[in-house]
Amino acid sequence: MRPFELTLGEAADAVANGELSPVELTRSVLERIEAVEERLGSYVAVTGEAARRSAALAEREIAAGRYRGPLHGIPFGLKDLIDVAGLPTTASSRVREGHVAQADSAVTRSLFDAGAVLLGKTHTHEFAYGLTTPQTHNAWDQGRVAGGSSGGSAVAVAAGAATFALGTDTGGSIRVPAALNGVVGLKPTYGLIPRDGVTSLSWSLDHVGPLTRTVRDAALVLSALAGHDAENPAGLGAARPDHPLPRERDLKGRDLKGLRIGVPANYYFDRIGPEVETAVRHAIAQMSDLGAELVEVEIPMVRYIQAIQWGLMVPEATAYHERALRSVPERYGPDVRVLLEAGELLSAGDYLRAQRARTLMRREWGRLFEQVDVIAAPTVPMTAAEAGQDTVEWPDGTTESVSDAYVRLCAPANITGVPALTLPVGRDHAGLPIGMQLMGPPMGEALVLRAGHAYESVRSDPGEVAVVTA
Repeated sequence: MRPFELTLGEAADAVANGELSPVELTRSVLERIEAVEERLGSYVAVTGEAARRSAALAEREIAAGRYRGPLHGIPFGLKDLIDVAGLPTTASSRVREGHVAQADSAVTRSLFDAGAVLLGKTHTHEFAYGLTTPQTHNAWDQGRVAGGSSGGSAVAVAAGAATFALGTDTGGSIRVPAALNGVVGLKPTYGLIPRDGVTSLSWSLDHVGPLTRTVRDAALVLSALAGHDAENPAGLGAARPDHPLPRERDLKGRDLKGLRIGVPANYYFDRIGPEVETAVRHAIAQMSDLGAELVEVEIPMVRYIQAIQWGLMVPEATAYHERALRSVPERYGPDVRVLLEAGELLSAGDYLRAQRARTLMRREWGRLFEQVDVIAAPTVPMTAAEAGQDTVEWPDGTTESVSDAYVRLCAPANITGVPALTLPVGRDHAGLPIGMQLMGPPMGEALVLRAGHAYESVRSDPGEVAVVTA
């Protein structure tokens, strides 16, 4: 196995045991980027020379006995909404031409402190305001969308062009591309990972989280990033004794006895592709075989989900972009500009009603998690759409935009702030990945990671690298 094919956990073990050097690993991943990037378009910029220097430093530190932990010497990609001192944060937009970050974001500092090696900045849908990332191509089929807005990060990880990456998630922007590219994506509890130094789309919905090839890898990255966001007054706080952050040893084993998994009777299995439903229900049945108790649950307030998501996101995004929208509107892409201009038409009353409805929904989801520990559902209702496809038609005769379809099943976890993990559970007839979403109570990362790892342990292909064809 070539070093770029190793999962984060495998690479970390090899580095810690002296079987693999950070220099060798970084060289292999950079060579992989060179081999596939022209076809995938996952990176805005690759910082190859800086990565080689960081890897050499990590190698010297480890040789001198100053091993910092499992991320030491591990190469990663960073969504280009996240500041790195001295590098542009373009947000994949002409609006940010000439911009250079003056300081590292909190998550960048955490990864550098852990000894991780930055490979470069990955593409996003412009300012994260979209679900396709049009600059980037799906790792498994370059004629399909990557998903968004963290499409570059997901594709890089899936293709072995990053051992792990960070993304952001406002309405599914980690989980959608992760599901469409067959990798693991974790949207943590709102406020668990600091967002200072991260370009905002919608402050009350935004999350930062990892994209990796296995659940164990996600837990390793989370342990380096998690902490109460002191700058975020709406954050849900640091880990409590009843909801501790996951430790790697907690993920070992396949036993799910005592875990109650909620299976939605409504909403999540409405208007989804038959192959997606079959794969997800089979995965849920496998978790039952591992000892979990399946409990049918009713998802509350489903008729309000889309209105709340858009009622929060659109005015918050417009407020953030107010100055640039007035001074350089022509620099925005047409799809993003129309959404930002639409936000100017929403009243303060509409926004306040959305916030009040969100409060009610959080309360109802809190009651839901008194019945179950984890909810299992599809991540997205269909696999990767063809590039340029605008709509999808469902058997019931309804037509839905591709973006609305992809956000539909992810939005509830953003509105309520609960942790949500997506992981691969199979492929459709065209070989495109299918994702399952596991959601838990606030600060319930240990629960969703435990469930995801147990399921993953019975699969034959966890951490598989995409075959990128010419």
